[in-house]
Amino acid sequence: MDVDNGDGSMNGSPLDIEQSLLQQFSCMGTTDKDELVQQLQKLLGSPSHLNYNTAAFFLDMNNWNLQAAVCSYLDVEAPNILPSMGLVSDPDASESENVEPNTKFKKAWHIQNSGFESWPVGCYVQCSDGNNFGGQRVELPALHPGQGTYVVVEMTSPPVPGIYQSKWRACTAAGSYFGDPMWAILTVVEQGTIELTEQLSHFNELGSIPPLVSQVSNPFIPHTFQRENKDSSPPDGMS
Repeated sequence: MDVDNGDGSMNGSPLDIEQSLLQQFSCMGTTDKDELVQQLQKLLGSPSHLNYNTAAFFLDMNNWNLQAAVCSYLDVEAPNILPSMGLVSDPDASESENVEPNTKFKKAWHIQNSGFESWPVGCYVQCSDGNNFGGQRVELPALHPGQGTYVVVEMTSPPVPGIYQSKWRACTAAGSYFGDPMWAILTVVEQGTIELTEQLSHFNELGSIPPLVSQVSNPFIPHTFQRENKDSSPPDGMS
């Protein structure tokens, strides 16, 4: 990126971003590295949200020259605007989502392009943290702004009873995460427990008092989670 060191006269038109930033360098004559990091963060503040380590990296790469660090950052990061993605609903979200060990199931999320630009070709969804339950990454269509789609992942429950969580994120073709995180929360119960619970529920409907059954709360799902509207249904075959 070339920097114009001319007089910077506006002549009725907006200055280039580098010229605008250069006007602020005259009052930043410090050699303190922490101060330089803070100044770079201030200059490249929202929407870049530059963290301390990234700011220090660009400064160190440019021998702690603030002007050069700004130019380097804009050269590298400015063109890389990430897509926008919002989680519309999680059709299967429930605090009582129980499944027996080694059971195949499908997990679906309803997502939407919540930005103003179409998604680039090559985006996909993959597990970014937790247990992936054997699920593979899913390719995403190049959605236009406002368009939505269902992400469906085939999974298998773990062999050992317990509560498991899996975090999934949308990625660009280059591997950069974007958009809202998607969660798969699973309570694996002993084989036969689900049938017993259904029988106890049936007895309760008939007026019988079932024996006490301990309930295990799911620590991963917030109590304020909103379930999907009734008029929005997942793809065929989803429960």
